[in-house]
Amino acid sequence: MKAHTKETQNSLTPRMSLEILQEGNGRFVKNLKAQRDLLAQVNDTREGQWPFATVLSCIDSRTSAELIFDQGLGDIFSIRIAGNIVNTDILGSMEFACKVAGSKLIVVLGHTKCGAVKGACDHVEMGNLTELLSKLQPAVYSESETTAIDKRNSKNGKFVENVASLNVKRSVKSIIERSFILEEMLNSGEIGIVGAMYNIDSGKVEFYKDVSYIKDEKNPKFNLAELRH
Repeated sequence: MKAHTKETQNSLTPRMSLEILQEGNGRFVKNLKAQRDLLAQVNDTREGQWPFATVLSCIDSRTSAELIFDQGLGDIFSIRIAGNIVNTDILGSMEFACKVAGSKLIVVLGHTKCGAVKGACDHVEMGNLTELLSKLQPAVYSESETTAIDKRNSKNGKFVENVASLNVKRSVKSIIERSFILEEMLNSGEIGIVGAMYNIDSGKVEFYKDVSYIKDEKNPKFNLAELRH
């Protein structure tokens, strides 16, 4: 499998890009790999890069997007930060990836048993980590399933996973609400934005249907106004 070119990147739709990632994760779970000559991909990408997708994921050492989705050099932009949070630097990186470099899909990828989410659940304060974890607090406070105060902490695995899921979904909507460039590209069908969760026990990625924003013939009722409610 060769590295993407400008032509192959241009031929892909957001939906096709999503399917490539889904197929890649399917191979990963089955311990299969697409045949790639990585050295050849180094040579193929010397003059430029044409990634088809941009993945925002956590810094957790078990969550490398390239491995999880079985992709090669030059295939995806990988943005990594604890808790897969969204800030202006990340939004700027995404705008570059999509508007300038031609990426067709943005994936916000959370993962199970996330240490950053656990820290936020426990309201940890430590140096600069305090400010980072504060960006996860809206997801913590919006979790409504766990009513017992003594269960709203990292010792409760279900609470942690609920918060992680809410954080992914809030991040997807935050990207759209805070970047008019990406919002315009999404509304025109140039890009898609989806949320997903990686299970560190199974290796499987679950794509969330309720935060899957792709405007195409498979989603004719697509309407960004729904996000405002």
